[in-house]
Amino acid sequence: MNIENLIINITGNIVIKALLLFLILDTFLGSIRALKEHKWNSTVGIDGILRKIAMIGCIFFLSIFDKILNLNLLFMVPEKVMEFIKLERVATCEIFGLMFMLYEITSVLKNMVLCDLPVSKKMQEKVEHLLEEMTTELDNKK
Repeated sequence: MNIENLIINITGNIVIKALLLFLILDTFLGSIRALKEHKWNSTVGIDGILRKIAMIGCIFFLSIFDKILNLNLLFMVPEKVMEFIKLERVATCEIFGLMFMLYEITSVLKNMVLCDLPVSKKMQEKVEHLLEEMTTELDNKK
């Protein structure tokens, strides 16, 4: 296995590219939110960055793991989904990448709502309900 080909393979993966995009967007919106609320906390910031670095590390490790073991779980994914996301293979890297993306998308939506950015009323209500039920983040807005 050539390391150069492995790096090209990893960086060409649409799941990895999308995850990196959501990680960057979440970091940006989280920073904007911290500035808006005047709650810049280095401990929280460092924890968030470490979590994002761990996600990236896991994805790259899993990509190498999948390549070494030649894993491909494509047969488990519906054909219409594969046509939409245009992947040639699905293995642990893609599965975990999609789960990490869902986590980051939730965080992006949360930060959008808490920054008072335009979000559909229905989406805002769902995010606010989630925040009320599972966090204390809306306590300072009331």
